[in-house]
Amino acid sequence: MIELEYTDVAELRGPLAVVRGVAGVGWDEFAVIRLPGGGTRHGLVLEVDRDLALVQVLEGTAGLAPGRIGVTFSGAPFRVPVGPGWLGRVCDGLGDPLDGGPPVFGTATAPAGGLPLNPAWRLPPADPIITGVSVIDALTTLVRGQKIAIFAAPGLPHLDLAAQIAAQAHAAGEPFGVVFAAMGLTHADASGVRDALEARTAAGELVLLLNLAGDPVIERVLTPRIALTVAEHLAFGLGRHVLVVLADMTGYCEALREVSAARSEVPARRAYPGYLYSDLASIYERCGRVRGRPGSVTLLPVLTMPGGDITHPVPDLTGYITEGQIVLSSEISVYPPVDPLASLSRLMRGGVGAGRTRPEHADLAAQLIAALARAARARELAEFVGADALGPADRRHLDLADAFARDLVAQRRDESRSLEETFTRAWRVLSVLPRADLAMLGAAALDAHHRPAAPEPGPQEPDGIGTGHREPR
Repeated sequence: MIELEYTDVAELRGPLAVVRGVAGVGWDEFAVIRLPGGGTRHGLVLEVDRDLALVQVLEGTAGLAPGRIGVTFSGAPFRVPVGPGWLGRVCDGLGDPLDGGPPVFGTATAPAGGLPLNPAWRLPPADPIITGVSVIDALTTLVRGQKIAIFAAPGLPHLDLAAQIAAQAHAAGEPFGVVFAAMGLTHADASGVRDALEARTAAGELVLLLNLAGDPVIERVLTPRIALTVAEHLAFGLGRHVLVVLADMTGYCEALREVSAARSEVPARRAYPGYLYSDLASIYERCGRVRGRPGSVTLLPVLTMPGGDITHPVPDLTGYITEGQIVLSSEISVYPPVDPLASLSRLMRGGVGAGRTRPEHADLAAQLIAALARAARARELAEFVGADALGPADRRHLDLADAFARDLVAQRRDESRSLEETFTRAWRVLSVLPRADLAMLGAAALDAHHRPAAPEPGPQEPDGIGTGHREPR
């Protein structure tokens, strides 16, 4: 096959090049841009109109001149090498090595955009991924094949939490791997992520793609797709359960908005392109379990909410597509600052229970959420009438909220807790309440695990007989 090189580049606009006189070129086709000094850059076809092709240049157009470059089209979409050679590697957002090693060679290649999957082949998410983070494992359990997002306001340690999950997560002894795609990070954040994941990378269990804030914006648009292509082969080709962490999807959407502006597209909400929902769905929906294949892809997108606004287009649309969210709040004074009342895993019941975690897991989580909700109402009431005016039951629930933050949520950034320890802590928190207040839990679970705290001795009368009165805390 003879490759034609087109030299009539009409315009360079941001990361885009307009090539004239093309024939037989299709959408999403991979292109190679030849530079005057002999170097090359790469691109993808975004649009074709008669004899004009709009090409996004992956490495950017800085330093290029329209009359001095040539463009060759491959006739096929952008493909990524796939295989076990990715494990243990640190690469940039396009998959080029950053760890000093050789280029990644795969046993095969796959299109970066993914392949359509027959919905009838999909299986519902099932069985847990254990993160080692107690508040997540207890209340918003990750389920294999699920997509669940981490929402955070600016300034909160969402990247620390994402790296901790990636470093600690496992599938209870089954083959497991992590693909971590970081987008738009500063050098300091990227260094922190590499340090946090160094042990897992060295063990050959993790693939790390790092797109830095100074890298070409168009690279950021491809990074999550490359990560998912690698993960899909590890899962459905090699039988691993793969956790894909995408951080930060807000940076991805900003890049998408910049490319849309360069294309002079009509903007929608907050200047994002009108196809933002479908574009995010094309990423988020590339997870799950496939009938007849042993592996799974679980997706954990991480995003910051500009101004802490959960109605911003990025978290708003993400919430519609994903199956739950883990919300970080500045009102939580411990690490990780997960707000249990704002967080939800809609598919949690498919991953917990007898034979998976503990038989009482779902009821235990529901009871904790109900008790924390009552504590929140009691705290609001105390702001109006004063803590001394609360009844004994409300004071007990405030004690439970304090114990929950202290004993279950608070955790070091390098601390991985087993399920057994998480459940021990959860029962210790619930034991602040008397058995009569735990109506959501069965008698067998209460008999086995509920250990009510001994009542504090009341003040003594002069004759040594207690009054039975207990001062409010």
